[in-house]
Amino acid sequence: VLQHNDDTEDVSLFDAEEETTNRPRKSKIRHPVASFFHLFFRVSAVVVYLLCEFLSSSFIACMVTIILLLSCDFWAVKNVTGRLMVGLRWWNHIDEDGKSHWVFESRKESSQENKTVSEAESRIFWLGLIACPVLWVIFAFSALFSFRIKWLAVVIMGVVLQGANLYGYIRCKVGSRKNLTSMATSYLGKQFLRQNTGDDQTS
Repeated sequence: VLQHNDDTEDVSLFDAEEETTNRPRKSKIRHPVASFFHLFFRVSAVVVYLLCEFLSSSFIACMVTIILLLSCDFWAVKNVTGRLMVGLRWWNHIDEDGKSHWVFESRKESSQENKTVSEAESRIFWLGLIACPVLWVIFAFSALFSFRIKWLAVVIMGVVLQGANLYGYIRCKVGSRKNLTSMATSYLGKQFLRQNTGDDQTS
């Protein structure tokens, strides 16, 4: 069952994988390939942007290379590394009426949760996810104030693509807390109404 819009769905992602990877939680990296590519594309895009004037005299070649790296990074982080490294996933769903719904999923919490997520991988995932968009925002201001107008399109694409993944995974991570907040607010509201109703009856 999918839960749409602003809700976060607690689901068990790829059950077969979880059954074979329920090992004691350690600091070791359990998905080295996913961890490598989680950082490779986004770090490579930043390096190419910083060194493009030294690597090539062609602006078009540098721009295409950066856009390809950013696109590969967006796909890899959104579809692969998030679910493997931290058990989170976000995606878009179009229903039969043609309406678009955003779905934010997290691995179902259980007694085995601490055994399916590596602390080292979690640190790598969130560090790369947060640091690189911050760098692209800095690049955007730098390009704007230094009047490097031709680079603005590339930098804005970096902000948008990596910022979208950051936003999506933050929604996956904190969605359950929002649900708890709404439940607490609803409970307090009911208690407040009951108290006022009781006071009216006694008076």
